Order: sequence, then structure tokens, then C-alpha cells
Amino acid sequence: MSLTKEAKSKIFAAFGGKETNTGSIEGQIALLTERISQISEHLQQNKKDFSTHRGLMQLVGKRKRLLNYLQKHDLTGYRKLIEKLGIRK
Repeated sequence: MSLTKEAKSKIFAAFGGKETNTGSIEGQIALLTERISQISEHLQQNKKDFSTHRGLMQLVGKRKRLLNYLQKHDLTGYRKLIEKLGIRK
């Protein structure tokens, strides 16, 4: 259910600039988006898994806070990122 090291490095290379740039806001948001989609698929099959649902809500809240920060500090980067990830339509 968790992401492999190679998958994480691909996400950070695509969104954060380099594989080692794990602190970039764009890379963190992309990583959270990938985890959210995986957990959402899990919850569609396991509807009564309430502890995982709580974890999903925490991840969504964290992603929302990061997106708000990015929107305040880099509006063009924010718009590019949500277009690339396909969120907040």
C-alpha cells in the first residue's frame, strides 16, 4: 500500500526538480496526491475501514494546507501544479 523508494524518487524528479529535492512543496503535494489516490482505491473496496478513512482525511488536510501555502507564495506555480495533477477543477 505504501510507495516504493523508486516511485517516490520518480515523483520528486517530475515535480520537485531533482530526485533528492524532497523538501519542495510541489513534490510533497504530488506525493500526497499519489498516496490519497491509493488510499481512496483501498477504501472503495473496504468501506468499513474507519481508521484508514481517518488517515485519508489527515492527508487531505495536509495537502490542502500545502496548496494554500503555495497559492499565497507562488500563484503561477500553484496553477501549473493543479493543472498537472488534475485536482481542484
